[in-house]
Amino acid sequence: MLKIDFHTHGKLAKNLPFSEEYTVQLFKEAKARGLDALCLTEHFNTQEFEKIYGYITEHYPKDGDTYLVEGVRVFPGLEVDIQEGGHNLVIGRFEDILEIRRRVLPEPDEAFLPAEDLFSIIKEYNVLFGAAHVYRSGCNNLALSEDLIDCYDFFDLNGKDTGLMGLSNRKNIEAIAAKYNKPVLAGSDTHQYLQYGVLYNDFDKDVNTIDALKYEIEKKAYTVEIDKGISQKVEAATLLKKALKELQKVGGRYDINLAKVKL
Repeated sequence: MLKIDFHTHGKLAKNLPFSEEYTVQLFKEAKARGLDALCLTEHFNTQEFEKIYGYITEHYPKDGDTYLVEGVRVFPGLEVDIQEGGHNLVIGRFEDILEIRRRVLPEPDEAFLPAEDLFSIIKEYNVLFGAAHVYRSGCNNLALSEDLIDCYDFFDLNGKDTGLMGLSNRKNIEAIAAKYNKPVLAGSDTHQYLQYGVLYNDFDKDVNTIDALKYEIEKKAYTVEIDKGISQKVEAATLLKKALKELQKVGGRYDINLAKVKL
């Protein structure tokens, strides 16, 4: 059995610096909340992106295409914007993820790549390619051409959106996935650890390579599970994220260990 989250982040927010303490806490909490694995789909233009993966690769053992971090199997990944508006998930081998990021990261003052150019690059690599939270405001993935949409390997059933929109979001995602004959994979979109476990995928067997993961997805050897308290947990995580960002803004540290705070 493998409980895996396909959409997670290793930082509280894109414009904040990397924090070893915060990132390690995230992985520990993922394990504590019942996850066996996750895909670390950090924003490709986040501040100090290299430090996140640098820390992981230097301090934790590699197993197949994954890293074993604080008891959780981590598949490397990216979340990439497109010029048309919309986010895309890329999950693959560490070396491929770094190379893709290098090729698609815009120079300062330059726009994101058009979808056609980005998708052409992604096709060169053995990765899982997903359309992220396609019904979120400002995301125009579904306005792309039919040929481009068909390039996706899966559609993201997003935990944050499902918490805010209700279970109708699941019906909408399943309907669009069925239209294009693509699987649905659940991802919490966690930036703050209270959001872990709001939804996840329960696979029949453990895997440690992209090829094996693709094979299990193709076999449909998994179920999507949604926590009954998803709305409350997403709300709590969102409020705590805002509070920690405000703390950083007024001179505190967002990576404060709340478990050690005396009330």
